[in-house]
Amino acid sequence: MTAFDAVRARRSWSKVTDAAPTHDELLPLVAAAGRVADHSSLRPWRLIELRGEDRERLGRAINRSAGEKGASSKPLRAPLLIAVVVSYRPSEKVPRWEQVAAAAGVAHTLSLLLDEAGWGVIWRTGRWTRTDAVAALHGLRDNERLLGWLYVGGKPDGKLGGTRKELDAERYLSALPAPR
Repeated sequence: MTAFDAVRARRSWSKVTDAAPTHDELLPLVAAAGRVADHSSLRPWRLIELRGEDRERLGRAINRSAGEKGASSKPLRAPLLIAVVVSYRPSEKVPRWEQVAAAAGVAHTLSLLLDEAGWGVIWRTGRWTRTDAVAALHGLRDNERLLGWLYVGGKPDGKLGGTRKELDAERYLSALPAPR
């Protein structure tokens, strides 16, 4: 499969099975995803695996952030969550927005690689990514922000991922405006 084919075939999987890649299976995918465009090679990102009880701990942090008791079931929707963290690096050349773009690029590339390897993936974000309880759970430092989680699991047999309408590329690609 070419990169073009992998990108065109990618779908978000909101429902997955209990199967998940192992830590060792993730390592080469993370190494490949880390090859995204990254001005000055700062590598301003890190990833955190959440499995088993870690997902329940996240559910409790989410509810604590909402002022509720118990645990949210949201993190239990997949057997593996991969937290995507932007780790800002000091740089006079690379602004923060560019560092966020690199971290987001790693997340998206990793989701493509996981999909191509046969795993169902959806990138979930939301207001919980900016709460103190969730940040503390992930051990975020002062220079870090949580961008969201890749929810990863097996693709259900015979099921297709979400569908998307074909993009009208002419609408989004234009020439530079003529000089005035």
